[in-house]
Amino acid sequence: MKLTVPRHVGIIMDGNGRWARHRGLPRVEGHRRGARVAEDVIYWARDLGIEYLTLFTFSTENWARPRREIEFLFEMLKRRITEKKEELVSEGVKVVFAGRLEDLPEDLYNACIDLMEATKENRRITVISALNYGGRSEILDAVRRIIKEKLEHVDEEIFRRFLYVPDLPDLDLIIRTSGEYRLSNFMLWHSAYAELLIIDKYWPEFTKEDLIFAIEEYSRRERRFGKVQA
Repeated sequence: MKLTVPRHVGIIMDGNGRWARHRGLPRVEGHRRGARVAEDVIYWARDLGIEYLTLFTFSTENWARPRREIEFLFEMLKRRITEKKEELVSEGVKVVFAGRLEDLPEDLYNACIDLMEATKENRRITVISALNYGGRSEILDAVRRIIKEKLEHVDEEIFRRFLYVPDLPDLDLIIRTSGEYRLSNFMLWHSAYAELLIIDKYWPEFTKEDLIFAIEEYSRRERRFGKVQA
């Protein structure tokens, strides 16, 4: 079978805490393991020819989690951003953060801005980290900016300019781990015609073979975008 590689893949990386609990480990160990898998999947995706990869890193709803867990996540993310910056630059990975970054701790915010600046000229793959991100929040923030601009006419192309990443193409494929069947407020604008694939394993267990399987499954599907099958 000839593979049709999706241009833009989104992943809802679900199940870190449950993976750890089922092994008698603290939830933070699941997040550590999940972070390493996320780093690996960037290179798997790049080598498979995926142009854009969006990873759901931290949602606007995740603020409801225990404060200690949130602090661990932010500290781990800041450390990994700092440690991996030179590697990402040399590997041709462009990193973009999408979300309400201004609400993040200042040191994490500065690390995100620094990484985006350092990798902005890279072209081998663009990785979007959806950080403090919510699909509804993105749409509402776009509407607020449009109102501020006092535009008299708005169509889809104009509206897209006010999203967090204006030049980001629509999602072709969304992968969700942990067997849950929902979008959880992920990329609502961009997912209008995305193919959905649910993987019945926790994110720390995700492998390159799972990503290849997802692309194979995507290749089997016929995307009609509302049109009648020929």
